[in-house]
Amino acid sequence: MRAEHAKPVVGLALGSGSARGWSHIGVIQELEAMGIRPQVIAGTSIGALVGAVYVSGQLQDFTDWVTKLSVRDVVKLMDFTFSGGFVKGERLFGYFHEHHPNPNIEELEQRYVSVSTEMKTGREIWITKGPVLQAARASCAIPGLFTPVKLNDQWMLDGGLVNPVPVSAARALGADVVIAVNLNAQLVGLHLSAAGRQEAEREADSAELATDATVKTKGFWHRVIGYLESGDPEKPGFFDVVASSVNILQDRLTRSRMAGDPPELTLLPRLEDFALMDFHRAGEAVTEGRRIVQQHEKEIRAWAQAKI
Repeated sequence: MRAEHAKPVVGLALGSGSARGWSHIGVIQELEAMGIRPQVIAGTSIGALVGAVYVSGQLQDFTDWVTKLSVRDVVKLMDFTFSGGFVKGERLFGYFHEHHPNPNIEELEQRYVSVSTEMKTGREIWITKGPVLQAARASCAIPGLFTPVKLNDQWMLDGGLVNPVPVSAARALGADVVIAVNLNAQLVGLHLSAAGRQEAEREADSAELATDATVKTKGFWHRVIGYLESGDPEKPGFFDVVASSVNILQDRLTRSRMAGDPPELTLLPRLEDFALMDFHRAGEAVTEGRRIVQQHEKEIRAWAQAKI
């Protein structure tokens, strides 16, 4: 009589992709709705953040918050600087610390790993211990946008520089079947989509509240738009250059890494019109994440129920 084999350990590799990463929320929600709860979560950059919130048991509250964000809300969460990046990230992650639990990774029910890049050596760093939100922040330091983070006396940069879709990390934590979510398949030429730019311009024209003692939101928004655009349609703006560079690098690196260590299944959310700073469009991204899982439901169920 044949022995009954166990079902495989399912791992989820959540890739980098800035605002497109909100689609990870929809992917997770739809997998859970199908009765599939990944035992291993590996995340890079925005994937590390969404993964950290998920394994902490706060995904629904987090979803309710991000799907209500406006352009103005996003900018209010960004502490602008020109020291090591455009945004410190302290205000944003301070909000997470205030509103979400921050357990140690070792205490979690699911296995979790955040992928970061050591600035001094360029080494790929897998963070599997310590506070989960700190691990996620260390992976979210897009060059030119978010400032680096010091962790264990090492300066960390965005994990997307070395491993944009961390299939290898998921396998190392014991995943037999890896479902990868690749957000770098469709490059976006602009840092801010047409829809996002128009909303920002409406905010600039209509805002009246003060952001601090001396600066009106209206003037602040016009300055933000000034940073985002070059003023010359024939020339790329600051974020155009940063976003295009990051996208090209991560697209090429993703292809190389996944060719060497292919997942069992790759999900490719279609978010061509999403760009680096479109964090206010979470609702659309979440919907697309759920759609792509529904599209591949038969394949996902087959892998999740396979005998090993």
